[in-house]
Amino acid sequence: MVGAGLAGMRAAIEAARSGLDVAIVSKIYPVRSHSVAAQGGINAAMKATDSWEAHMFDTVKGSDYLGDQDAIEVMCRQAPSDILELEKMGAVFSRDSEGNIAQRPFGGAGYPRTCYLADRTGHGMLHVMYEQLLKHGVFIYDEWHVLKLVVEDGSARGLIAIELDTGKLHRLHSKSVIIATGGYGRVYRTTTNALSSTGDGMGLALDAGLALMDMEFVQFHPTVLARTGILMTEGARGEGGFLLNSKGERFMEKYAPKVKELASRDVVSRAEQTEIEEGRGVDGCVLLDLRHLGAEKIKSKLSQIRALAIDFAGVDPVTSPVPVKPGHHYSMGGIATDKDGRTAIPGLFTAGESACVSVHGANRLGGNSLLETIVFGRRAGTSASEYCKTTEAKPFPESALKDACHSVATILKREEGESIFAIKKGMNDAMEDFCGIFRNKDRLAKGYEKIKELRERYKKAALVDRSDYFNNELLHYLELGQMLDISECILLGAMNREESRGSHFRTDFPKRDDEKWLKHTLAFKENGEFRLDYRDVSVTKFKPEERKY
Repeated sequence: MVGAGLAGMRAAIEAARSGLDVAIVSKIYPVRSHSVAAQGGINAAMKATDSWEAHMFDTVKGSDYLGDQDAIEVMCRQAPSDILELEKMGAVFSRDSEGNIAQRPFGGAGYPRTCYLADRTGHGMLHVMYEQLLKHGVFIYDEWHVLKLVVEDGSARGLIAIELDTGKLHRLHSKSVIIATGGYGRVYRTTTNALSSTGDGMGLALDAGLALMDMEFVQFHPTVLARTGILMTEGARGEGGFLLNSKGERFMEKYAPKVKELASRDVVSRAEQTEIEEGRGVDGCVLLDLRHLGAEKIKSKLSQIRALAIDFAGVDPVTSPVPVKPGHHYSMGGIATDKDGRTAIPGLFTAGESACVSVHGANRLGGNSLLETIVFGRRAGTSASEYCKTTEAKPFPESALKDACHSVATILKREEGESIFAIKKGMNDAMEDFCGIFRNKDRLAKGYEKIKELRERYKKAALVDRSDYFNNELLHYLELGQMLDISECILLGAMNREESRGSHFRTDFPKRDDEKWLKHTLAFKENGEFRLDYRDVSVTKFKPEERKY
């Protein structure tokens, strides 16, 4: 298992339950995984007045009809039982007046179906998952970074990883590997993602010959703190928060008259950016107003949000509105996979944000990301277990470790070259400036050429630190290589998709075009260059129609 967030932990638990020998490799300690930062909640149709069909429709509509409906049906059907299993494991949820799991409204949903633990749902879930890892005897290689997925004769044989505190390289031989490394938020300058969210698994998959799917679809969350990118959960609007412009107007009444602040994230983010660019912002932000909710509600249901606003923005939401802006939040794209986590390489599976099933399509609904990690993490763990039980162990290629050692030694011995941090800043600036909320051909082309230039500079970069022990500069170098590849995939897919759909908005092609573009983008890396292919979207119950909120 590569990655120790919710998807990785849930997959590991499921595989361990089947009696297999399971190990997790993580470059950080498991409970520091970015899943711990999830705030708002997890979706499921838990009440008789709701249904999995309604949840499915909201998800399909939210995806702007690019989500694969067979996979969405699986997720929505299995959501309630997975929530109840989490509760049996020990997960704590907030409760309603009747003692049931409390649920709040979330953007793009026609029913309040988001289960939550105040405003720290991911924190509660991740620690329960960690307890389960210990219970089931899963071995954890923490602070180990994976350098290479080892594939021989078309099937997975294991991986090569570097032990960060010694600098030693190790080979981990296994019948199957599950990638669950999360997103790539650090390719952007302003992101809600942790410093560890560098798209490692996606980069490893590209190098192994797998396709990344729908990478042009990048979610920008409407409410992040301007200076730090720290998330102000959608739960704040779910509890009744307003968005105001510099004139004090509740401007979402203009963009989404029926649901206002609870439109889908792409709609709200574009509305905010429009207000800011047309001069109705406040120092490049809009205002999240919670004052009318009252101190008691804010302190009980949004206590972490209040603390973050006070500590990082100097604003108490009990008495003043909080300045927020859109910021990078999530990747709808990822490693192409099926409903059971299988990839095109036998023995190699994936789940969570590093994967693209695709249940989110062109835009993810809040509360569906935690659900995806649990449902498809469990299913990937089951699939990997079944594969292991029916497959003979194959030898680990002798040259794999030697080749990896040579690659690392080459980096460490290079004495002259540019700083990787200058290259990383160039990447962040290019993605923020040219591949943001509003896109067009010229801006995307400039970003694409800049990233290609940075990839060439990266090949000649050198490190200052050449030590073995906890060489964080080496880790940053390895991460940067993956992020540059991912950035190029995003820009290439965005340049080629000449329509607007979900989070991908082209000012030069402002309409959705189902005739030409109701299809998934596949990006492959071949001999250091990228090529695109396409495949059809699975449409089962709901035919595409205009998306309105």
